[in-house]
Amino acid sequence: MEFAFIVVAFVCGLGLKLIGLPPLIGYLVAGFALNTLGFHTTDALQTIADLGITLMLFTIGLKLNVRDLYKKEVWLGSIIHSVLWVTLINLLLFAVSWFGLDAFTNLDWWTQSLVAFSLSFSSTVCIVKILEESGEIKTRHGKLAIGILIMQDIVAVLFLVIATGKTPSIWALLLLLLFFAKPLWVIILERVGHGELLILSGFLFAMGGYELFEAVGIKGDLGALIVGMFIATHTKSTEMSKALMNFKDLFLIGFFLTIGFSALPTLDLTFTAMLLCLLIPIKFVLFFSLFTLLKLRARTSYLASLVLSNYSEFGLIVIALAVSLGWLSPDWLVVLAITVSFSFVLTGLVYKTSHNQYTKFKNQLKPFESQHRLLVDVYVQPLGAEIIVIGLGRVGKGAYMSLNSVVGKKVWGMDADPNRIMRLKKVGYQAMVGDGEDVDLWENMDLTKIQLILLALPSIEDICNITEQLKHANYTGKIASIARYEDEIQPLIDAGSDKVFNFFTEAGTGFAEESLQLLPQHAKS
Repeated sequence: MEFAFIVVAFVCGLGLKLIGLPPLIGYLVAGFALNTLGFHTTDALQTIADLGITLMLFTIGLKLNVRDLYKKEVWLGSIIHSVLWVTLINLLLFAVSWFGLDAFTNLDWWTQSLVAFSLSFSSTVCIVKILEESGEIKTRHGKLAIGILIMQDIVAVLFLVIATGKTPSIWALLLLLLFFAKPLWVIILERVGHGELLILSGFLFAMGGYELFEAVGIKGDLGALIVGMFIATHTKSTEMSKALMNFKDLFLIGFFLTIGFSALPTLDLTFTAMLLCLLIPIKFVLFFSLFTLLKLRARTSYLASLVLSNYSEFGLIVIALAVSLGWLSPDWLVVLAITVSFSFVLTGLVYKTSHNQYTKFKNQLKPFESQHRLLVDVYVQPLGAEIIVIGLGRVGKGAYMSLNSVVGKKVWGMDADPNRIMRLKKVGYQAMVGDGEDVDLWENMDLTKIQLILLALPSIEDICNITEQLKHANYTGKIASIARYEDEIQPLIDAGSDKVFNFFTEAGTGFAEESLQLLPQHAKS
């Protein structure tokens, strides 16, 4: 049975990828198609889906700096948005009920509030997958979106406690001992090496956190997230996150399939779901307005609002609980499943061109910016720079060090991760925080003296987007980029790169050239 699920998911995912759409949309289509054909979800598929969500939250924790949650734009923006959304949607649902639609006429103020509340959450699964695929999870807008999602998850846990009457056990206080468990996982991570034991330890920590929190009456997924946050300070957290990424993505396919299995839509229920999807632009406008009022830049506000403008799988949990308690009819579970699925598709389609959208509409969006810029959003000017290396991972750092040994202070590094930049500056790097896909950054930088920009990024889409933004900013220097595979070279050249280096081929060539110096006949005089 599960083999049939995999075949259909693969065919639909591949089909959507071939026409330039995110594969996750294909997985949703596969779930609905299988449901229509009479298939039903299995315990094995549900276990895979649950494991995918647990691993996803754990890897979010591995990348999260808890101090990001203290920022006003995160906690205040999340709270105000939820209050405004529930209030406004309640009024709109009340107005829609006047038109005599069956789904809405049977709602009272309490059940309307439940529906509005269930729609207030944005999808952690969908958003994290989109941000990871676009390489933006550590950017300013990516971290803002993740912070909002975590605040929403905290509210979700509180709701479940209140609605079900299930209070955490007194033993939950013992979870505070996790603060003192750091020596234990430090020892484990230092001893497991870099192979399969590192991956296995990741599963151990993620599932262990889940089971530990469940045992004391708290949502287990929150436990996976918190344990990941504790481990995030260790030097191996990034390596562990990368090692778990493929497993997480594979298991999350099960989650997208189960969404399709959860409901078999009728015409009336589909129409109701489409009406609820028409409310998504309101979510975007509320987020964008709040973020700009909280002094965020227009671009950060636009991109974060765009990726947050969808509905969450948690809405299904809220509605399922309301149905089980007799507050709503079972049809609402079907409506929410279709609505959530449609919102995933919309986000996947719209966010794909988000950077070009901002470039196109930035003159209309800029007036919403506050005149007072937050310190973290002030652009840094790379004084004296003639060469900039964008992306300071292993390849980027190697390129920076080689160039620095030749041209000295004329080379600067740039990365979207502020924590990475802070670490590198402490060891002497000339480095700045910056998102290469930010056209505002390039337009506010003096590019006349920049002769060469190196794009040391893993994503071909990111490199192509940055190249396009540099064109918009009238950059006239040279661009060099790296490719991991041969079939990526020509698309990068077509996008505007002057030189493309195959990462693995160049590494082998450099290795051979350096090794030849060991032989007397090839040694440099």
